[in-house]
Amino acid sequence: MSAWVLPDHIADVLPSEARHIEEIRRDLMDMARCYGYELVMPPLLEHLESLLSGTGETLDLQTFKLVDQLSGRMMGLRADSTPQVARIDAHLLNREGVTRLCYCGPVLHTRPGGPHATREPLQFGAEIYGHSGLEADLEILTLALDCLKAAQINAIGVDMADARIVHALLKDLPLESVQLAQVHAALAAKDSSELKQLLRHTPVARSQPLVDLLQLYGDAAVLQEAHKVLPATPDIQAALAHLKWLASHLDGASVSFDLADLRGWAYYSGAMFSMYAPGASDALARGGRYDEVGQVFGRKRPAVGFSLDIKSLSAVAPDRPLRAAIRAPWGEGAALRAAIAALRSQGETVVCVLPGHESQVDEFHCDRELVEAAGQWVVHTI
Repeated sequence: MSAWVLPDHIADVLPSEARHIEEIRRDLMDMARCYGYELVMPPLLEHLESLLSGTGETLDLQTFKLVDQLSGRMMGLRADSTPQVARIDAHLLNREGVTRLCYCGPVLHTRPGGPHATREPLQFGAEIYGHSGLEADLEILTLALDCLKAAQINAIGVDMADARIVHALLKDLPLESVQLAQVHAALAAKDSSELKQLLRHTPVARSQPLVDLLQLYGDAAVLQEAHKVLPATPDIQAALAHLKWLASHLDGASVSFDLADLRGWAYYSGAMFSMYAPGASDALARGGRYDEVGQVFGRKRPAVGFSLDIKSLSAVAPDRPLRAAIRAPWGEGAALRAAIAALRSQGETVVCVLPGHESQVDEFHCDRELVEAAGQWVVHTI
C-alpha cells in the first residue's frame, strides 16, 4: 500500500473546498457572536472518564482511546464537544445565571455516520446554560436556523421530538439493558414487528403506546393524535405542550414531528430537533435540551444547545464566488513593496508572480494587476 494513502473516511481538504469551509465557519462564528455567545476551545484529547461521563454507549463506541504515556491513564480523542463544554461551564467558569458558549473544532469518530461521511467532522455548536424555560430552547432553534441560512441553505425542514416521551413510556419496564437497547433500535428503525416481539411479555397497556408511537410522525396533527393514544402522564403532556409552543414560534422553516425519534447522543432530556435541507443525505444540525449533562461534573443545571458538521454543511451549501485578486510583479523596489503592502492593508489579495512563473495558472482569477505608470504603481483592470 502506498505510504500516502489515507485511512478510510479520512481525507485531505484541498484549496477550493477549504476556502468554502472556512468562509462558512467564519459566518457561523459571527452569527453566534451576534447572539451573545462566547467562544471556548476545549482540548482535542482528555481523560476518558471525563470525556464520556454520562454520555451513553453510542459516544463511547465512537471514541478513539489511547494510553497517556505521562500518567498511564486512558485518554480519548473527543467524538463530541458537548460534554467538554458542560465541564467548562461547571468547573472552570462556574457562573451564576445564564451562560452562552459556542465552539468550533475537529472531532474524531471511530466509524463514519454514513457511507460517504467523514470520520473527522469539523463540529460547530452553541449552548445555553442556566435557563430552564422554553425561551432558551427557542433561542437555540432560532440560532441553528440562522446559521444554516448564513450558509445560504434554503427550504429548511425542522423535525422535532422530545426525549421525555420515550423515557416515560419505557420507565419501570422490566427490561434488561440489552433488551432496552434493542427496543431503542426498533423504535429508531420504526420496526413494529421487532418491537412487538421484544415487548411480547409486557402488559398490553404498557406495550401498545410504544407501538402506537411508531405511527406518530408528520405535521402538527401528530400532536393531537398523540394526546389521544399516549398515556396522560405529566411528562408526556408537558413534552407535547412544549413541542406545540416551540413549533408555533418557529419562523422560516417547515416543521414536522417524529415522536419516536431517538437519534443523537443519549444525554438528551427534553425537546430535540434535527434540521434538514434538499440535497443533504442526513440532518445538517441536531440539538435539544440536556439538563442532566453537567450532573457528572458536580453541577446539574439547565442546558440546551445544538451542533453541526461544517464539512457536511459545505457539501450542500452553494459555492460562493471567489473574491478576485490583484496580480503584481515581484521586485525589490521600495515603491513596489510599499504599494503591495498598502493594498493588502486595505483587505485586497495581492499575488506576486515569482520570476519565471509568469505563464502559470492563476488560481485566484486575478481581475486586476499592479503596473508602473509614470513612476507610480497603480492598479489596472485586466
